[in-house]
Amino acid sequence: MTAPSTFGLSSEARNLHWLLTNLVEEVPGIQSVAVVSSDGLLLLSSDHARNAEAREATTGKPTGPRGSSADLATIVSGIGSLTIGAAKLMQFGGVKHTMVAMDEGSLFVMSISDGSLLGVHGSADCDMSVVAYHMALFVGRAGHVLTPELRSELRKSLETASAGSTR
Repeated sequence: MTAPSTFGLSSEARNLHWLLTNLVEEVPGIQSVAVVSSDGLLLLSSDHARNAEAREATTGKPTGPRGSSADLATIVSGIGSLTIGAAKLMQFGGVKHTMVAMDEGSLFVMSISDGSLLGVHGSADCDMSVVAYHMALFVGRAGHVLTPELRSELRKSLETASAGSTR
């Protein structure tokens, strides 16, 4: 996780960290994950650095957004906003999920609750149906606990962790 530890967090926040860690570690092909609030703020993310060695061992190519986990959050927020606007314009109802297939990977965005989004960057060889299935499981488990209070707690823990890492 981006936060070095879950010490001091509520049980709901620790459970979300655990769910996200399991998503990254158990699903083949997932490169990075971000949970973004409805206003585009990063709430929770996979630790890009922790998985970098394993990814570099399998390929010499770049494997994800070049910057921080905030870059993935920005991309997820932008795609989410674009698809929500398109759905409103076309009057097709709410957006459930979006997938972008690229030559060297895939990007998946799925609605969680109250405008929050789950974004996953997958490798080119990931099984898209398996990734989407596990994302749906995460959303089903996380959606009901992602309250405004928990979003605030997660955001504060990220700010505390980033303030501690810049010292």
